[in-house]
Amino acid sequence: MTGFASAARALVASMVLAASAVAAAAQTYPSKPIRIVLPYVPGGIIDTAGRNLAVRLSEALGVSVVAENRPGAGGVVGSDAVARAVPDGYTIL
Repeated sequence: MTGFASAARALVASMVLAASAVAAAAQTYPSKPIRIVLPYVPGGIIDTAGRNLAVRLSEALGVSVVAENRPGAGGVVGSDAVARAVPDGYTIL
C-alpha cells in the first residue's frame, strides 16, 4: 500500500509541475475552468487523487478545476466523454 501511495503522490506532483510548465509556456491557456473527468466511482483512490489534483491545480493555475465522476463500463463512460469533448485542453482524464 505504501508503494501505491507514493506512486499516487508522485503522479499528483508531476501533474502539478507539468501544469505549471504549460502555464509558463502559454500565458493565455487557463482562461476558463478546467474539468477533470474521473472514470470511476466516488470514494476510491482515483476519486481521492483526482480531487486532490484538482485542488492543487486550481491553486497553481488560479482558475477553477472541477473533478467530475463519470463511472461505468470499467472506465469507458468517462473516457468516452473526454474523447468526445472539444480538444481544447479544458477537459482531461
